[in-house]
Amino acid sequence: MLSPWPIRNKVLLGIGLLLVIVTTLSWSGFHGVYAYRAAVRNFRGRAEELPLAKTFAHQVANLRVLAAEARSSAGDSALTSANLAQRFVDDLAKCTKTLTDYRSRLSSNDEDDSSINDSHAEWDTVYRIDGSLATIAEEIDRDDWELDTVRLSSVRTELDQLQSLAFELPSHLHRRLHDYAGEVRNQYRALIILTWITTALGLLMLGLFLRLFYAWVFRPLQVLIQGSRRVASGEFGYRIALDTRDEMSELAEALNDMTSRFETIRDDLDHQVRERTKQVVRNEQLASVGFLAAGVAHEINNPLASIALCAESLESRCDEALADAPGVAADDKQVIRNYLQMIQTEAFRCKGITERLLDFSRTSDAARQNVDLRQLVRGVIDVVAHLGRHQDKQIELAPGEAVIAAVKPQEIKQVVLNLITNALDSLSPGGLLSIQLGASAGRAEMIFRDNGCGMTDEVLKHLFEPFFTRRRGGQGTGLGLSISYRIVADHGGHIDVHSDGPDRGSSFRVWLPLTEKQKEIEHRYQAA
Repeated sequence: MLSPWPIRNKVLLGIGLLLVIVTTLSWSGFHGVYAYRAAVRNFRGRAEELPLAKTFAHQVANLRVLAAEARSSAGDSALTSANLAQRFVDDLAKCTKTLTDYRSRLSSNDEDDSSINDSHAEWDTVYRIDGSLATIAEEIDRDDWELDTVRLSSVRTELDQLQSLAFELPSHLHRRLHDYAGEVRNQYRALIILTWITTALGLLMLGLFLRLFYAWVFRPLQVLIQGSRRVASGEFGYRIALDTRDEMSELAEALNDMTSRFETIRDDLDHQVRERTKQVVRNEQLASVGFLAAGVAHEINNPLASIALCAESLESRCDEALADAPGVAADDKQVIRNYLQMIQTEAFRCKGITERLLDFSRTSDAARQNVDLRQLVRGVIDVVAHLGRHQDKQIELAPGEAVIAAVKPQEIKQVVLNLITNALDSLSPGGLLSIQLGASAGRAEMIFRDNGCGMTDEVLKHLFEPFFTRRRGGQGTGLGLSISYRIVADHGGHIDVHSDGPDRGSSFRVWLPLTEKQKEIEHRYQAA
């Protein structure tokens, strides 16, 4: 449920859990410490009452002693009685002062809201002590009270009650402390249980935090690192799978896209390297064949010329010799004449092949010219269209602007002628050859696309090799495309061929460098 959250929200949630853990444990610890401090403070406050209560009881006891002495010395001199009376008054003032301090101590303890500070019983006793002290103060208000036996008896009775009340003050505190001990026992047991509960909750939240941190941060990072290492080791087909649906997942998708693009670029580069390697091998083959063709053509051309010349001379002499020969039938004469003509025809055919070999190996010295390729192609189409064997096939030149390139016109015309005748030979009656010309990326482009018999991959592999031919009827020497490839390569261009398979047509794409003028026209066209 929380997986689609952004990393920022997940981090905030983790920080919140940590704060809750720290707050819970801190509250538990501080609560215990403050409870302990309150207990110590309460004990200290109530403990300070005991010395006052003890002092007050001792002072009351002194008053009883003085009262007893005053009663026993009732018949003594007036000076002795006055001295005892003064001491009694002074001790009574000390009792009043001590009681005042005790009352102040009770008031300060009442400020703390605790059961041990419940001093209602002490206040009741203090009020009764105040009454007894007031009664005693009233009885000794006269100057001769120490000589009055009745008053001394009344004072003695109040002092006995006062002493009883003085002894009662600590008893309230003792009883309160006993009750408070049980109460504190229950409190610290509750605090222990609360501490265990908060500790368990803190551990549970800490475990939850660690589990979420592992699921949200550590595991995705581990998956990303392992995936990156596998891709870096060469497994470009590997894809990182993360279902967190957050920034980590977006990073994994970005890495997968980058790997996919890198794999595509690598495959494209491999394909280009293979194609360039094939072109280099093909060029080396053509160069080797060119050297071989030059030597073979020179060696064979002269014997072929001699054979053709001898056959022609022999035919003329046979016609003269057999014209007057009565024993030779006309059919035999015709057979001899046919054989001699066949020798001449085949000899001249072989001579044409050797001449093509020489053309294949020969480097032309003609200068390059700025030629409108569209006009050049149209001229070749006009020538080929009048050939009888191609009149039942259609040639279509797409309209367009002039495409000017610096080429050798006769050589490029030969290339165009070879491509057109090859395409027409692959067409069935009613077939169509479409030709398109254009300019892009600083190059002239000629596309020859037909809907003929098409080619297999094996044919495409050997298409530009010398003497390789797949024309219908077994015609052709297999040099046309090789010569065309060499001419285009000499011009700094190249030929690409494509076919979807047998009976699915084929297309030849010829690239040639443009002239500077044509490049300016192309740039203006693109800018417009």
